[in-house]
Amino acid sequence: MTGLYRLAWSIGGPLYQFLYRLRFPGREQFPEGACIVCANHSSMKDPILLALAIGRREQPCFMAKAELFSRPCIGAILRGLGAFPVRRGEADVTAVKTSMQYLKSGRKLCIFPEGTRLTADDAASAKTGAVSLAARLHVPIVPVWIPREKRLFHRTVVRIGAPYCIDGARRGDLAPLAEELMERIYALGREDAACR
Repeated sequence: MTGLYRLAWSIGGPLYQFLYRLRFPGREQFPEGACIVCANHSSMKDPILLALAIGRREQPCFMAKAELFSRPCIGAILRGLGAFPVRRGEADVTAVKTSMQYLKSGRKLCIFPEGTRLTADDAASAKTGAVSLAARLHVPIVPVWIPREKRLFHRTVVRIGAPYCIDGARRGDLAPLAEELMERIYALGREDAACR
């Protein structure tokens, strides 16, 4: 764990807890060791909430759009916080290799399968990178729902679903697997709505 990440956690953790009254039902379902944590994406706050959901005991890795790394200072900060670049819309071999290295070393890799921030459910937009990595490396996926509405001083519930594995034999048709992943995430969102 980097010093910058410890500092960010020490400051950001209590601050976000105070501002958003955070709750993380299902947090105990995160497996030990490597897994791919996948969530819906609607806000720049989402990576922070996802890191807080995983907890302080380990530093997750984040796949983030390459454009964020174009400024050296910002890029250095992002790398210190556990992010690495991916070029969207193309086969980024470097990003895939980096992802595999992190997973093989037992780290948690965080990916937003939608690839961009969305304001409405759209499973068809899900990218296949996460399910492809999970099938290739035989690591579990953990679906997470992050509410789109995050109001100051109101309870914000980030729901963690049960981890599941993808049969490597299904790697030939990744699009349905990506849609299944997003459906698992959206199901957590429906569960959240029902609990209100």
